[in-house]
Order: sequence, then C-alpha cells, then structure tokens
Amino acid sequence: MGIINSEIKPFNATAFKQGEFVEISEADVKGKWSVFFFYPADFTFVCPTELGDVADKYEELQKMDVEVFSVSTDTHFTHKAWHDSSETINKIQYYMVGDQTGNITNNFGVMREGQGLADRATFLIDPDGVIQAVELTAEGVGRDASELMRRVKAAQYVRKHPGEVCPAKWQEGEATLSPSLDLVGKI
Repeated sequence: MGIINSEIKPFNATAFKQGEFVEISEADVKGKWSVFFFYPADFTFVCPTELGDVADKYEELQKMDVEVFSVSTDTHFTHKAWHDSSETINKIQYYMVGDQTGNITNNFGVMREGQGLADRATFLIDPDGVIQAVELTAEGVGRDASELMRRVKAAQYVRKHPGEVCPAKWQEGEATLSPSLDLVGKI
C-alpha cells in the first residue's frame, strides 16, 4: 500500500460531535495526532462494538493529543440518530463524520467498489498530516482499541526519538532498538 508516509488529501465534511453538527476539513487534522476509523455502516453489528471500544479509550487518546474521526458513508443525521438510540454509541465523544459523497473514503482508498460502503480500516496520522500506520480487516473481523493505543504510543515514541525503533509487541517503557551495523544478525 503506497499510502504510508503520504499526506492526507483535502476534504470537507459535516460531523456529529457532542450533540452538534460541525464542519471539518483536513486543516482540523494537522497539528495533532489523528485516527481515522472507517467502518461500513451505522446500525450494524461489529461496527458498534469497535466504536464503543474506541470510545472507552477516547479520554486516554485525548491526553496523548490524539483526535479520533470515525467515518462511514452514512450522513451526519444518521450518526446523530444512532448516537441517540444506542447505549454503546451514545458514549462516543469523538467526531462521527458523514461521508455520503464517499470523498474521504475514496481519498483513503477504502471504498468497497460497487457497494458505497467503507472497508473496516484505521489510519494513524501524525501532526504533519502524514499517514504513519494503516490497519485493514475483513468485514467480520473487529479491531481492538488496545492495539490501536499501543501503535499510537510506538509512533509517537519513534517521532520523538529519531534513530530508535519499537520492536514487535513493544509497550510503553520497554526497551527500543537503535538500528546499526552492530545489530545486524543479532536479533
């Protein structure tokens, strides 16, 4: 996927956030870490479990200077109706972006051809608007917000510590690696 290290494309959309409709664009993403959390549709089955899981981590993400934008091809009106009718979705405090034109979904390359629905995909974007991580799963495979948190922490660590990298299963506070000639063949 040639999308890693690419800058997000311009967009404009209306989102539902904390009881209001708000206009957003790519300018709202720059300057902080962002997660774009694409899902197929409101009022479905796996989607609310994932969105609720992210909602449970939202306060911690905010403390890490991360904003969350959930995106589906539903309208912002549908997001509000779902928010008002579902106990799980009602706890969401992050942006619920309406992408009924499919512009954002297509910009990220996760539109299901011929269906008008987004794939189940997560993008981690740095404060410069550059995509640092992507997760894409099949329809029936839900994502885990704990793994998202680990990935955010690793990406933030690497950005703050040039020359260091985070190995598999790295957790905050654990040892990192400094790639060098001395490490070749020793891992």
